[in-house]
Amino acid sequence: MFIGSFNHSLDSKGRLFIPSRLREDLGERFIATKGLDRCLFLYPLSEWEIIDKKMRDLPFTKADTRAFVRMFYSGASECEVDKQGRILLPQNLRDFARITKDVVITGVSSRAEVWAKEEWDRFNQEAEAAYESMAESVAALNL
Repeated sequence: MFIGSFNHSLDSKGRLFIPSRLREDLGERFIATKGLDRCLFLYPLSEWEIIDKKMRDLPFTKADTRAFVRMFYSGASECEVDKQGRILLPQNLRDFARITKDVVITGVSSRAEVWAKEEWDRFNQEAEAAYESMAESVAALNL
């Protein structure tokens, strides 16, 4: 399970250190793709296979489904952790998430997320303001 948040920076070559706690669950190879809210999603290969199966079952006759699946897969990249615990984040994913230097890596249950620090700070500030009302909505789902 992915939990916690970690502050790191890209090096001059676009490499990002992945904390050992997250590497344990991600594995030495994993998938990075465009996430939601301007972040990147990192999935272990086992979780990616589950998502792939669900995507294949979506109704491809719907235009919004086709568009989402195209964006999701076309932005995906297999990452491999080097001996120093770093991955090379592809330029297209850095551009999508507006990542230039400082990042926040968060654990979110079955995936990790990579955020530009400025985007995370903005999102976090907005979410904290609505945290209690979100909790009431989620609690209504009987989780």
